[in-house]
Amino acid sequence: MAAALLRRGVFFILVLLLPPLWAAEPSVESVPEPTASAAGSAVPPEIRAATRARTRSGPAPVTDVAKLCVCDLLVAQCDVNCCCDPDCNAADFSLFTTCSVPIVTGDSRLCSQKAAIYSLDVEANPPERIFKLIDQVNPSVFCIHATNYKQALSFSSPEMPTSENFDQLLKRFSSATFSAEPDSWNMNTDAQNPSDANETYRYEYGVPIQTADAFLRLPSPVVSSWCSDANPAGFLVNQATKCTRSVSVENCGNIQAVSMLFYINSSILAVPKSSQMVNITVQSIVVQSLNGMRTLLNGSDVLRLPMILDELCINIVLGVSYHITYTGAGEIIEAAASFVLGAINKEALSIQQSFEISFTQVNTKPVPLSGNPGYVVGLPIGAGFRPQGYPFPIEIFFVALVLVHLHKHFLAWTSIKRCKLRITAAMKCKPLTQTLLDLLKGQSFPEYVASFGNSQSQDVLDWVPITHFHTSEQSSCHIPVSLEIEVKWTKYGSLVNPQARIVNVTASITTTTLKQLPSRRERTIPITSSVVFTDISSPAEPGYKAWPTINAKLPFDFFFPFV
Repeated sequence: MAAALLRRGVFFILVLLLPPLWAAEPSVESVPEPTASAAGSAVPPEIRAATRARTRSGPAPVTDVAKLCVCDLLVAQCDVNCCCDPDCNAADFSLFTTCSVPIVTGDSRLCSQKAAIYSLDVEANPPERIFKLIDQVNPSVFCIHATNYKQALSFSSPEMPTSENFDQLLKRFSSATFSAEPDSWNMNTDAQNPSDANETYRYEYGVPIQTADAFLRLPSPVVSSWCSDANPAGFLVNQATKCTRSVSVENCGNIQAVSMLFYINSSILAVPKSSQMVNITVQSIVVQSLNGMRTLLNGSDVLRLPMILDELCINIVLGVSYHITYTGAGEIIEAAASFVLGAINKEALSIQQSFEISFTQVNTKPVPLSGNPGYVVGLPIGAGFRPQGYPFPIEIFFVALVLVHLHKHFLAWTSIKRCKLRITAAMKCKPLTQTLLDLLKGQSFPEYVASFGNSQSQDVLDWVPITHFHTSEQSSCHIPVSLEIEVKWTKYGSLVNPQARIVNVTASITTTTLKQLPSRRERTIPITSSVVFTDISSPAEPGYKAWPTINAKLPFDFFFPFV
């Protein structure tokens, strides 16, 4: 018995070690068929037949390596030094210096497979490409002899639900987790993925706001001016859209998109993939008459649905304005909607609807934007100052910045204001100086200016300090007579859509000497304030192309399999 076991052990060791050393085409005699004496017991006929079939023929190749070419990037053009490119001819090969991909194989874990070998015969005149298709043997002891799991070789079409298999699919896929593999392969179904258990979800910029059924809709025009309800609202993306909706008095009660319920009936997920819901509350309702007069209703807790009254359809949604309140951790805590309702008569075939969404972080005050991101011509310049006596490092000052707006508008070019000051002999120098400074600079002159139109107070690098210059004459009394602000800006970002960015701001105070006046004498001094905008964008150097030309094209399959 011991001798029989020893012989059996030697037999199985040879089966594992010898196949990698043989040729790619095994013969029937290479692996002896198990017998009753070798195994110590009778072998079932079906196992013996399967063994015989497996040893007579190797696995069929899944991929034709002769048609694979990973360096073929250009469509209908020959790629340089790509010896497997089918678009290259003999004239192209004669110009090659090497083969960038000398060997092409399939799965390297297979025991035996075909391999395409490419090389150049540089001694020929002209040089020629040499192609060989050989049988490559994997020297590793642990290799795959046959890829018998066919489902892993391709993507199987999903099973479509029908009346016959619906209950079965519901039982299989309705749980929180499921597997597409057979049940016997699922070794531990109760084990939870550690990475999923520790992962916390949060909304990030631009991520669609999820609801209980899909996402928060913000209708917008797509190809034409007609409304499309497939536009999701992105987190922290302020949007304002207008589109046209087809309506009629007869069926106004059947059109969901003109009803208030369509915009508030689905709760918002506080964070993605969570069970915590945030209901959309109605903040205000404004009713617009046929002649355009608007009236704010006192009670906003009443749901007003479209209805026909005296050949009119009233309570039709003309506008919706969402306001989302979120935390610094990317969680939505409040959602409110303001509605504008109107009416249509029988002659109306369509209405224009407007939609808007805005975001405010909790415990902060909303600040109007002057651009997104770059400044828009004519809008105010965002500026701020640091509260006095703030006992923290300078980085924290920006978090507590109190935002104000200069009485200047971006790109108003040169703006000059003048007035005349009448000075009498009774006026003292020091009080007069302080009064003029307050007149020129205001009560709270900012210390920092926002570089972009949408800069937030917590973004430290988005704030530019204001540099102050003081020009005065050497005298016992000098009073300020002019304030000149220079705003230097540049075009930032893409050449196709440049954004205006402020990079430097200077405030210059000019003073003049005030001489003592004789009694009962007066003097008139002009007081001037001005702002100048200077474009310091660097022009492109001659002959230098910083961006691809418009007619540059990528291969049609460059992003395959992604669209």
